[in-house]
Amino acid sequence: MLYWAVICFLIAILAGAFGFLGVASASAGVAQLLFYVFLGFFLVAYVVHLLER
Repeated sequence: MLYWAVICFLIAILAGAFGFLGVASASAGVAQLLFYVFLGFFLVAYVVHLLER
């Protein structure tokens, strides 16, 4: 998932550089969503790891 978030981020940067505002905002939104999903999975895995000790 982090891979796809980075890909969407790069697409958003390129689209912003070329001036395609609709594509840039859509890609940035997907990248932001994937970032928060990945962050949530990381936090859950971290808490589970701490509880197993």
